[in-house]
Amino acid sequence: MTRRDIFTDVAAILYPIPQPEPGEEHDDGFLAARDEAAEDQERAAENLRAAWDGGDQDPLIGALAGARRAKEEAEQRIRELIAYGREFVQPRPYTLGDLAAAAGMSISGVRTAYSHRDVAQVADATGAKPREWRAQDPAPAHDDGGAKA
Repeated sequence: MTRRDIFTDVAAILYPIPQPEPGEEHDDGFLAARDEAAEDQERAAENLRAAWDGGDQDPLIGALAGARRAKEEAEQRIRELIAYGREFVQPRPYTLGDLAAAAGMSISGVRTAYSHRDVAQVADATGAKPREWRAQDPAPAHDDGGAKA
C-alpha cells in the first residue's frame, strides 16, 4: 500500500489543475492556466512542507484555517458590496431581488446582511456619502446618574 503525501494532496485541493473543455486541449489560454496551476501546486506543497518542518503548523489544519479566513473576508466583501448597492448608488438603489440573486441570498437576507459599520467602511473605502438612513444607529447608553436637565 502506498502512503499518500499530505503536502501534495492539500496543495492539489487548494490549487486544482483545470480540466479542458472539448476542443480546448491545445488552446494557449488553457495551457497557460494549467501550467500556472501546476506551479501553484508545487509552490504550495513546498510551503506546507517547510511550515511542517519548521514546527509551525499542520498542513491540513493550516489550510483549513486559511480557507476559513478567506471565507470570512469574502463574506465581509459581500456585506460591503450589498451596502454599496443599497446605500450609495443614486438616484435609486439596486433592488433587493437583484442583489439577492447575485449574492445567492434571500431578499430578507439581503435586507439584514449589512450594518451601519459596513456602510461606514464603504464610505471610508470609496469616499462616497451614503443616502439618508431610515433608522439611526443606536447610540451607546450613557449613565448620567439620573440627573435631569
